[in-house]
Amino acid sequence: MDGPVCCLGEEVLRLSYREPDPGLDGAKAYACDVTREVEVASTFKRVREDLGEAQVLVYNAGAGTWGDIESITPAAFESTWRVNALGTLLAAQQLIPAMKRSAKGSIILIGATASRRGIARTAAFAPAKAAQRSLAESMARNLWPVGIHVALVIIDGVVDLERTRKAMPDKPDSFFVKPDDVATTVYWLSQQPPSAWAFEVEARPFAETW
Repeated sequence: MDGPVCCLGEEVLRLSYREPDPGLDGAKAYACDVTREVEVASTFKRVREDLGEAQVLVYNAGAGTWGDIESITPAAFESTWRVNALGTLLAAQQLIPAMKRSAKGSIILIGATASRRGIARTAAFAPAKAAQRSLAESMARNLWPVGIHVALVIIDGVVDLERTRKAMPDKPDSFFVKPDDVATTVYWLSQQPPSAWAFEVEARPFAETW
């Protein structure tokens, strides 16, 4: 993937954008709540003005609200769906027209094994990820023929983050999914030749039980 990189995140919602990361030449971070249609449109407009049309979208926004059917609230159920499924729709719709004009581009979504099965405590998360997975499949069938590669990476495991390390201090390194290694998989997907595109790829630690 050549060209500048930008990141969108709700945690900087009240800022116009952050200064470029010195480790990424030309990278910028933008504040955006992906559940709000007007905000998504205005943020992507600013990205286009600053950096040009995007060639690749990696949608990694995800809300995980945990609880069973008796404890989950309607608000938590809806908000989880809005981030995982509606946000995917809103972000993709901003990029598809330009990608269609150039007959190329990649839209890569970060999913979860919860999209395939609902256990007791994923009464909100599993339906949201299942909706995202079904949307990804629909998008792929519609956009592949016009040159846009839509793919889904199913993460099966706990991502290695500061907060997950703190929550699971006794787990070994082999327990966690390394973000850089997921990024390698995403990059590989973005570089695939169109004669052999992959749609769904699973990423899990070698020691994960499945």
